[in-house]
Amino acid sequence: MGGSLADGGGVIEFYQVEKHLGGRAVLQGVSLRVAAGERLGVVGPNGSGKSTLLALMAGEMTPDAGRVRVADGVRIGWVRQIPTARTGDETLLEFVESGRSDLLALEREIRALDEQIHRAGREEAGPLLERIGALQTRFEHEGGYRLRSRAQQALSGLAFAQEEFSRPFLSFSGGWRMRAELARAVAAEPDLLLLDEPSNYLDIPAVEWLQGVLETFPGTLLLISHDRFLLNGLTTETLEVHVGRVTRYRGSFDWYRQERERRIEQAAAEARNLDRERRRLERFIERFKATSSHSAQAASRQKQLARLGEAIPVAADWLARVRFRLPPAPSSGEVVLRLEGVGHSYDGERWVLKGIHLQIRRGERWVVIGPNGAGKSTLLRLMSGQIPPSEGCVHWGSRVVTAYLSQDFEETFERGRTAYETVRRAAPERGEAEIRAVLGSLGFWGEAAEKRTEILSGGERVRLGLARLLARPANLLILDEPTTHLDLPAREALEEALALYDGTLVVVSHDIAFVRRIGARVLELTSAGIRAYPGAYDDYAEWRERQERGRTDAAEEPVRSDARREQRRRRAEIVQRHGRIKRPLEEEVTRAEEAIERLEREQ
Repeated sequence: MGGSLADGGGVIEFYQVEKHLGGRAVLQGVSLRVAAGERLGVVGPNGSGKSTLLALMAGEMTPDAGRVRVADGVRIGWVRQIPTARTGDETLLEFVESGRSDLLALEREIRALDEQIHRAGREEAGPLLERIGALQTRFEHEGGYRLRSRAQQALSGLAFAQEEFSRPFLSFSGGWRMRAELARAVAAEPDLLLLDEPSNYLDIPAVEWLQGVLETFPGTLLLISHDRFLLNGLTTETLEVHVGRVTRYRGSFDWYRQERERRIEQAAAEARNLDRERRRLERFIERFKATSSHSAQAASRQKQLARLGEAIPVAADWLARVRFRLPPAPSSGEVVLRLEGVGHSYDGERWVLKGIHLQIRRGERWVVIGPNGAGKSTLLRLMSGQIPPSEGCVHWGSRVVTAYLSQDFEETFERGRTAYETVRRAAPERGEAEIRAVLGSLGFWGEAAEKRTEILSGGERVRLGLARLLARPANLLILDEPTTHLDLPAREALEEALALYDGTLVVVSHDIAFVRRIGARVLELTSAGIRAYPGAYDDYAEWRERQERGRTDAAEEPVRSDARREQRRRRAEIVQRHGRIKRPLEEEVTRAEEAIERLEREQ
């Protein structure tokens, strides 16, 4: 790696790169050039090689064939999967600052020169002063005097408390270490920033903070994510990593998706045309090869057939929609769940939740949001009956049947049981064929249904949890981060199923696109307690923005305005009206294309 890129303006270049992992070709013959300032989303199915692509760029891996070249002087920010401290007592703030080891080295050199100046005589001090002046100018130009404030701002934006800045980095849990690693990469102000699923360990406020920071990031950005909110908001081009190849699309995720469908349809049409032409030539050759009067023509057709070659294989659409439907919710009482003065402490000393009063009615949909550590998962455990409250009471309404999907799979999955046995125990009244059909709809076909729970990947465990929901009808769904580890098709299938679900729903999620799609109202959980807001997430976000700007009184409720409802109604009418005009024109275009194709065949 290393060297200047000949064309100028380039940051990184791949030339015929190949990489094998576990005996499998992850990348094959990849050639790619990333220009300065580009903002690229990296998408593809799980296990396709997206993380490998970024690891090669960061120098964490080397290619098995081909070459990777990084332009001279390019500073790379890379969010490592396993963050490590330099020393056992390195503080959180020191860890974040270590992303600019070059500035820390400059600072050490300046201090060492300063000490030499105090010990040196007058004649020796002159050259030392010149040297220290040059270093200080460079330190200031590189942003050294702003490094600490940038590190503190990044940590605060990711919900670290100021008193935690001096805590040892190794004293934090894995999720918080990943947040610190993200702060380390952002605070370093790199030329090239490589982010691999940065929202996995973030709550909604932190995701919004990250989006705000990256919107103004002046360097080159490569972002691996299943979060459509981030992909559409931050990237202008898309790299698809699939079946060993990397394909560039000129547009953000939504545009990429439409363009990919068009390319797949076009490739399939070309393959059909090629197949028809091949069969036509083969029929002619078979019919006339033994006929002396047409033998020359048959030989000519044989040459044409040889020139046709094989059709370019059409890769399976990894974004093909997965579909499943939750069973109808059994009838329940009007009040589904009521919490009265609920509090909980795991150690008997520190209260995670205190004084929670809440009532949920039949058919309501709520998304619980709040910073990490506010007690969101604990609240869902209490609602589902997984743990009893330390104080207060949890009351379930009449005929309430609860289904709970935990973020911690050890809570609800028994080790040693297969996927089939897990679902069968949840719904003993269902027959084997029904159970296997449910498992198959979520990717557990054949032998996959016999996998044991302890060897399942994160995505497989989430899908197994969803299979249990499908197998056993429930009228109260309680879901804790259900989209974590799911790829895009599975996320969208879950969104669609929940949008059609007719029961009561309580969910914790950091996926803003998911929260918007299911149309849930907001329960905000803070250190001061819990508060319910009318309206969906966008109404809550708009209210909070006004409040932060000082235009809303703290006691004012966010209200979905009549003006916004009217605006949405008018927009829907316009879409419908345009659809009525557009549909017959599209049908006419289709008929014209079919006529052209027919005439070309006749010609």
